[in-house]
Amino acid sequence: MAQTIAELQAALQQSQANESRYRLLLEHSNEISWMADCATLQLTWLSPAAERQFGYTLDTAQTLAHGLLKDLPTRLQRYAEGDLSRRRLLRETELAQADGHVVPVEIESTLILDEHGAPVTVVGVVRDLSARRELAAQQKKFASMLSHEFRTPLSTIDGAVQRLEMTGAHHDEGTRKRYRKIQTAVDRMLAMLDEYLSPERMASIGRERQPNEINPATLLETAAEQARQRRKSVTVRSVGLPQWMRCDPAGMRLCLEMLLDNAIKYTDDNIPIELVGRIAAEGGVELLVRDHGAGIPEAELPHVFDKAFRGSNAAGVAGSGLGLYMARSIVDVHGGTVTARNVSESGTEFRIWLPIAANAGKSLARGEVSSDNSLDAS
Repeated sequence: MAQTIAELQAALQQSQANESRYRLLLEHSNEISWMADCATLQLTWLSPAAERQFGYTLDTAQTLAHGLLKDLPTRLQRYAEGDLSRRRLLRETELAQADGHVVPVEIESTLILDEHGAPVTVVGVVRDLSARRELAAQQKKFASMLSHEFRTPLSTIDGAVQRLEMTGAHHDEGTRKRYRKIQTAVDRMLAMLDEYLSPERMASIGRERQPNEINPATLLETAAEQARQRRKSVTVRSVGLPQWMRCDPAGMRLCLEMLLDNAIKYTDDNIPIELVGRIAAEGGVELLVRDHGAGIPEAELPHVFDKAFRGSNAAGVAGSGLGLYMARSIVDVHGGTVTARNVSESGTEFRIWLPIAANAGKSLARGEVSSDNSLDAS
């Protein structure tokens, strides 16, 4: 009997400790958690974040409740008719704060069932998308700026090469080959601007539902092969990489090309460059671009990914200070990070980290969340 009482007391203490933890999480979370009753279609609970972010409490949340629950009857009817995808939904919409300011949000909600399988409660979270929308706007602005900055000089080069080809019939074959090489490079850069760096393309890179996949080892080899046209000593080493990872292949190729371009421009021709791919110690995949040059001044390392930043060693080196900024933008929208550090044995290491599972396969499992951006679901 005493043992049973002790066990019950221990279980009660554990339950109280868990309740305290959950309460702390809800009180300090930036996500707005909520509950509603399926029978009355009324909100029954709101987390403190609702008042901090939107100015609503449970007693004053009529406007918020309307935005959250106005399509709940239709959802319940469709679920009762056998549409099980209605149980868990993810959608984007806009909700008004108490002061009338409209905020873009993502709403994720789940129907909670009773013992007979009937929905009794709906629980959910609201996430403010303002920062994400601002990032998308910055990406579009950046893509437009980049297109303008690159297209004008490329068009000038393109026109000059065409004139040289038309008027250079007397030139030897070696010279004409150089013209064609320049023309091919210009065409490739213009195609990259059109295909990869349009505002729409930048906005799509790294989205959760982006279906593209690539073999990361192949990604490294492709980038190295391209770089070897300018620097022969580019090596690749892969260690334990997954067979596939979900990403925007064109975006990640471009990111690696920018990092390799930086390494090539700021090191001597005889300096080797390494590409390394492996599973990161904290999980995910890391892709490293290493050179063995003079390194970057420590004071400049925190700024190398800033837009238009050019280091003290950039004098006489062509560039606009946008390459590393663009690389970071691509990695950011994949949910990853890119960092730079000087390695002790000399040189610089750029590290891309991507949140890719180590056991990722060709057919990546999708969660149970149903995405529905229409307004016919709550």
